[in-house]
Amino acid sequence: MLLIPAIDLRAGRCVRLLQGNFGAETRYAPEPRELLERYEALGAPWLHVVDLDGARDGACRNRSLIIELARTSTIKLQVGGGLRSVEAIEELLEHGVARVIVGSAAVTRCEEVAEWLKRFGAERIGLAFDVRVQLGSVPWVRTHGWMAVSDVSLWDAVGRFARMDLRHVLCTDIARDGTLLGPNFELYRTAVARFPQLKWQASGGVRDATDLAALARLGLAAAVSGKALLEERITQEELRPFLRDASSPASTYATVRS
Repeated sequence: MLLIPAIDLRAGRCVRLLQGNFGAETRYAPEPRELLERYEALGAPWLHVVDLDGARDGACRNRSLIIELARTSTIKLQVGGGLRSVEAIEELLEHGVARVIVGSAAVTRCEEVAEWLKRFGAERIGLAFDVRVQLGSVPWVRTHGWMAVSDVSLWDAVGRFARMDLRHVLCTDIARDGTLLGPNFELYRTAVARFPQLKWQASGGVRDATDLAALARLGLAAAVSGKALLEERITQEELRPFLRDASSPASTYATVRS
C-alpha cells in the first residue's frame, strides 16, 4: 500500500479542517512549497492536493498555486476540490497535474463524469466520495465541501461507475477527518469486498504506522494522510515501507496528513 501525503489549501495556505468543518480550521506555518519539498525529500512519489475553497464553492481559487507546484516538482500531483467542468480538468492536466479527483460532480452529474472518464482515461481521472456513516452503518455521501447532504449511499454512488473504466476511488470518512482517532476500518473492509477491482484510497483518521499497516492488510491501494505527517507522528523509518520511492536517510524530515 502506498502512502500519499496530503496538503489542503485555503486561500493559498496549508490548513486542516476538523471533520470537514470550515469553522474548525487549523493553519500550519509551512508554505505549500516547503511541505511539498519535505515529502519529495522523503521519497513520496505522489502528493494529494485539495483546493478547499474550490470544494466549497466550485471555483478553483488555488489554481495558480497548484499549477506552479505541478510544474516545478518531481512528485506527481493528484488534485481535487471544485473540479466540476471539463475545462477545469483540462487546464490542470495540461499544466502538469498527473491525476484529477472529481467529487461532487460524480454524485450530481454522473453521466457527464462518465464521459470525462472515457475522454481522459482511468489513470488521469479518479473519483472521491466523502461520507458520513449513519442509519445502520450506511455511508451516505456528502458533496460541495461536505456541506450538502445527498440521498446517495457510497455503494450506490460507486455502483453507477462499476462497469466503466474506473480505477481510483478516494473515500473519506468525514467523522474521522483531522481527528487522529484512527481510520474507519470496517468502512474500507466493506468497500474492498464490494468493489475489489478498484484501487481504493482511504482518507481520514490515520494516527500512526500501525494504522497504515492495518489498512494495507485490508487491501487498500493507498492511504491519504495529512495531519499525522504535519505533526510528525510517524518516523521516517516507519514511513519507509509505504513510500515505494523512499531513499536513504538523507532527509531530516520524518512526516505527512490524516
